[in-house]
Amino acid sequence: MNQTALEFKIREFEPGDEIAFRTLNEEWITREFVLEPKDVYSLSDPQATILDRGGRIFFAIQNGETVGCCALVAMKPGEFEVAKMAVTQACQGTGIGRRLLQAVVDEARTSGATRLYLETNHKLTPAIHLYEAVGFKRLPPDRVVPSPYARADVSMELSFPTP
Repeated sequence: MNQTALEFKIREFEPGDEIAFRTLNEEWITREFVLEPKDVYSLSDPQATILDRGGRIFFAIQNGETVGCCALVAMKPGEFEVAKMAVTQACQGTGIGRRLLQAVVDEARTSGATRLYLETNHKLTPAIHLYEAVGFKRLPPDRVVPSPYARADVSMELSFPTP
């Protein structure tokens, strides 16, 4: 593994991060799928669509560049959707995504979340393996809520035990 890939920091959203958030997500979505109306909505103004609604956005920063992001979108009290996770193609496979996702899961747990939910696509095998590695489980079809995304055909959750 490239040693320099391990040298990065994770921080929360700061004013001015809107462009990096949109760019990172548009990069992978347009490579694999097409931008959908819900993507355009979420990426157009993350302050209003995610943060002001009780969500959080995290970034991986390496050598001053934003190389990854992941959002926690508030669903209902104690429940968040892990969404808009992206690592720039040049940094994929270096461990940045795993450490970013683990940091987001840990932040959710310590802030009192009881459940995390996510949607993905079956062809994104590396992403699914990553989600499973940090504890996400696939939802059975009878528990899947219809998604606003046409590409979403795998739903997963991670529940935290209540103390």
